Amino acid sequence: MRTGAAAPDRHGWLIPAAAAVLAVTAIRVWLLWLNRMDLFVDEAQYWLWGRELAFGYYSKPPMIGWVIRAVTGLAGNDAPFWVRLPAPLFHAATALILGRVAAGLWGRQAAIWVALGFITLPMVAAGSILISTDTIMFPFLALALGFWLRMLARPGPGWALAAGVALGLAFLSKYAAIYYPLCAALAAVLIAPARPRLRDAGLALLAFAVTISPNVVWNLQNGLTTLEHTLDNADWVRDPSARAGFNIAGLVEFLGSQFAVFGPVLFAALIWGALRWSDRDAPTRLMLVFALPVVAIVSVEAVLSGAYANWAAAAYLAGTLAVLPRLGRGLRIASFAINGTVALALPVLGVYAPSASLGGHPVLERYLGRTDLSDRILDIAAAEEQRVIVADNRDLLADLFYTGRDRDVSIHAPPPEGRASNHYALRHALPRGLSGTVLYVAAGTPPACADGTDPLTELTPETGAYRGKRFLIFKLPASCWNG
Repeated sequence: MRTGAAAPDRHGWLIPAAAAVLAVTAIRVWLLWLNRMDLFVDEAQYWLWGRELAFGYYSKPPMIGWVIRAVTGLAGNDAPFWVRLPAPLFHAATALILGRVAAGLWGRQAAIWVALGFITLPMVAAGSILISTDTIMFPFLALALGFWLRMLARPGPGWALAAGVALGLAFLSKYAAIYYPLCAALAAVLIAPARPRLRDAGLALLAFAVTISPNVVWNLQNGLTTLEHTLDNADWVRDPSARAGFNIAGLVEFLGSQFAVFGPVLFAALIWGALRWSDRDAPTRLMLVFALPVVAIVSVEAVLSGAYANWAAAAYLAGTLAVLPRLGRGLRIASFAINGTVALALPVLGVYAPSASLGGHPVLERYLGRTDLSDRILDIAAAEEQRVIVADNRDLLADLFYTGRDRDVSIHAPPPEGRASNHYALRHALPRGLSGTVLYVAAGTPPACADGTDPLTELTPETGAYRGKRFLIFKLPASCWNG
């Protein structure tokens, strides 16, 4: 893939780009060490997956569990810092990979701007204090894009196989990686230099299929549970006539959130790039094709049912490449000023999470108080000499497993009626034949067998993620759910 201009200077970018990226990353790691946020429900679940290594899990592919297990195992420590440490490191790797891609397309200066631009994106700043599947997917997805471009420029089996394997590893990190082969096919239709040889495309698809095959087999052996969860997220698919709608407010909310995810200047520039398609060189148009369809697909989901802000995150690797090399000096300064402020503010806010408040409550309240509630429940279990705890709330189960990891307790979800609704109901349901009593934590309606039984106590946290919520603690027979 060529720019159509004189050959760019591809050298001399790595040292300045790496120096800047590593400086930002070092500050992030230091502030992460000082971070005072509890693990969020998803982070605690990913940690648990790392303790139960498998080729798949209830709601996500396995890579994030493997990565957390590797880091906490090497550190010999499961503290939140070590669970989250891969996040800033993976983002740093992604920034440098994208810099290398930019160097090959547009030269030294573009590479530096792209690396700096990506490492300071708002979504990257947030993703460096909270570990997520997007973060783990990004470096593999960036490699897949880079290898695909090399294959287009230098056709051959080596680059094709590398692209397929990298895309497979991205897919094993998050299923959103599937957007990229769809975008590659669209690019082949729209842009002549983006058309691969059929043999190379076939080899890439073969390598991709082989790489993801363990997860495919796991899903087949487990009732396609991850697919079922994905359909739950896009709930209109199950019953379009009843659940699909025309939610224009959802679309406006989603698109508005993208100005925060990618940065206001960059997202506006991405839209402008689409409008000025004919003025862009072939590599820029290719990057637009790898970015805009992802935003469009998630926008359709937002209209039909609703979409979270991060569902289009895969768009902004190619989006960064499409926008920053062409951004004017004034807009580039404005973008770095805005995104850089957010990039610094978010990790600092994590350090002061318990005290940084707005309207009388901590700004990051949803990341506080989880450990405190779990400790109180675990202490009640110890006082009551109960070694089995059952809870009906996914958030609470996630933190009970994490906070109680060094306690002599067994933690379970109630046995599911029908299809399991979460990982804990799927893998940690209370065994049907268990005898004795259990400590039951009711966030919702207690089971029928609790009728007439007075709770041991009631917990109503006044601060943190569970502020104002009511939890009833019962001692119930383990046979309570056998009916």
